[in-house]
Amino acid sequence: MAGCYSHGKRAALSVVLILGFLSVISSGASATRSPMFGLVPPKEVSNRALLDVRGGARKKKSRTGSLNSKTVTGKKKVGAKKAAEKKAAAGSALGDWYKQIPKFTKIYVNMIGVCTLLGLVLGEERSQSVLALDPMRLIYGLEFWRPLTAASFLGAPSISWLMSGYYVYEYGSSLEKAYGPAEYLVFLFTQISLLTVFACVLGIPFFTQSVITGMLHVLSRAMPHQKVKWLVITVPYWTLPYGLMVTDVLQAQSAAAAIPHILGILVGHFYHFNRFIWPKTGGEDWLRAPDVLVAKLDPDAATKSAAKESIENALQKRKRGKGRKLGSVTA
Repeated sequence: MAGCYSHGKRAALSVVLILGFLSVISSGASATRSPMFGLVPPKEVSNRALLDVRGGARKKKSRTGSLNSKTVTGKKKVGAKKAAEKKAAAGSALGDWYKQIPKFTKIYVNMIGVCTLLGLVLGEERSQSVLALDPMRLIYGLEFWRPLTAASFLGAPSISWLMSGYYVYEYGSSLEKAYGPAEYLVFLFTQISLLTVFACVLGIPFFTQSVITGMLHVLSRAMPHQKVKWLVITVPYWTLPYGLMVTDVLQAQSAAAAIPHILGILVGHFYHFNRFIWPKTGGEDWLRAPDVLVAKLDPDAATKSAAKESIENALQKRKRGKGRKLGSVTA
């Protein structure tokens, strides 16, 4: 009997221990998942103790929502927003500037950019063999792109390259806006054709600088005596092409640097004389853009020209000398 009693006592004690162990596990798990009755997990107790030591700092929900979700004060986010707005404004300003460039000037500027990129990709020697004006390849190889690339290559990017590209944009835009796209296209065709002949005779591989000087010469002849700033002095407008030539000669320390500018002045004067001076002396205006080209590229100019001619014809047909003086008595 005593043995059975001791065995039963041991079994009951074992059951009690097992139940107590299970209750401790279940209460610990429930406290970790969802604290109840002030029960706090050990990790949170340590965190709270640390915060109490540091001064009781607590995380608070932000009233500004997503504005302070990533930053403490919001300054970085506002600054990033302003930087993005400035970047977008700069991009839109650059896009607007590019869009306002006249059509054929924009094409010319793009050609300069493409030739510069090809020069960087191909290298100096190979780019010159592909882009330079070669009379034999032009005539016998039928490589008709060479006059265009010879008029659009400015070499590797540099300060001189940047200034020349700006001159192309500035002078080209002024000419195209003043004379219209059709006349500007005829001007470019005349300049490139004549410079191709001169370059083949003189052995000049590229003549972009001559085109720039020709543009400046034609612009300066439109108002030759207007005073303009050159460096730090005021000079007449007609002297600017020569000033540009002198600047390049001094920079290169060689008189050969004047040759492209001399060619540009010659071909520019050829266009200006045959387009504006020769017709006024009674000669034929043979260098004028064809009416078909004007109507195609600049219809507004064609309409204005027709209206101007009709007004001039009406004024010529008007009878003069048949009016009566004020106060005169009719018979």
